[in-house]
Amino acid sequence: MMKNKKVMIVEDEPKIREMIELFLRKEGFFRIYAAGDYRTALALCRLEKPDVAILDVMLPDGDGFSLLSSIRTFSDMPVLFLSARGEDEDRLLGLGLGADDYIVKPFLPRELMLRLTAVLKRVYASQIPERLPVFRLGEQVVDLEGAVVQKEGRELPLTAKEHAILIKLYENRGRIVTSDAVCQAVWGDDSYGYENTLMVHMRRIREKIEADPSKPAYLLTVRGLGYKLIVQEPR
Repeated sequence: MMKNKKVMIVEDEPKIREMIELFLRKEGFFRIYAAGDYRTALALCRLEKPDVAILDVMLPDGDGFSLLSSIRTFSDMPVLFLSARGEDEDRLLGLGLGADDYIVKPFLPRELMLRLTAVLKRVYASQIPERLPVFRLGEQVVDLEGAVVQKEGRELPLTAKEHAILIKLYENRGRIVTSDAVCQAVWGDDSYGYENTLMVHMRRIREKIEADPSKPAYLLTVRGLGYKLIVQEPR
């Protein structure tokens, strides 16, 4: 479930921002939001309520220290600072404002991942269930922890995208989830234009979880809005 956390990247250099996002996705994170300046980051933080933020100190319209001070007026999410400046004063200022870690550029992506994971575990470990849910859809059993569907005596593996889609739908089971929201959860800020791709993934998911994919009973399309997952809650 750590990989299900929302991560916000605030970095004004596009190449560094894209590199961090690419590495996070390779490590299994999929709810990623990115901003290149103070104003966009603050608005994004209020709108999406990320679980953790990676903040660059130097921004074109402000600085990460001021941004963190603004964030702290409405959010206690953990924050990791990135900075090309390694002076002790900057490090102490960042930590004094409530940052959870401070990483000096240049850095190894693996180092960032290890520090990010450590922060997430420290902050959220007690809130996260040990396992992702296992639930039944008619005769089919969906195991999100194992990323498989048990159907007619067979075990059908879920792809990474199918897995992410089902997690999003399960979190909102019984409620309509817009197509945009599903795309955002799976593809992040690059989700624009993925509606047709999403439809393909939905069709493949139905082939695994529905007894009759042409007449779905559990993964429903709500025309003009999005999708709804109907789950049989245990009695």
